[in-house]
Amino acid sequence: MAKQSWSATGRRKRAVAQVTLTSGTGNITVNGIDVNEYMPDGILVLDLKQPLTLTNNENRFDIEVTVKGGGYSGQAGAIRLGITRALLKFDSNTDQTSDTAYRKILKPAGMITRDPRVKERKKYGLKKARRAPQFSKR
Repeated sequence: MAKQSWSATGRRKRAVAQVTLTSGTGNITVNGIDVNEYMPDGILVLDLKQPLTLTNNENRFDIEVTVKGGGYSGQAGAIRLGITRALLKFDSNTDQTSDTAYRKILKPAGMITRDPRVKERKKYGLKKARRAPQFSKR
């Protein structure tokens, strides 16, 4: 019988992550590389594992991620949102009114909300989005 999997998409800044959860032992691969080798900082790894830690699923799922765009921080945020959404799909068959429902655990922690902050576009006549050239009175 084929393994059951749950997939979801997460976005943050310019990064887009496709996350697939399958039952396993807790291995996380990002673009074919182990997450600890892919991410340059351990804090980013802890950040993207946060939904798994809150729901006590660190060693329950194997996670395969394909991520594009952005930097490491944006990619970690996109992966975190993707993992959260996949966990919600996994937990969709359980009673959502109980205190052990994943949504009731993840929502107060702010995991479900997508962070809408993106880089503002550059305007003409300015050096950056809002930075004007230096003014000379004389």
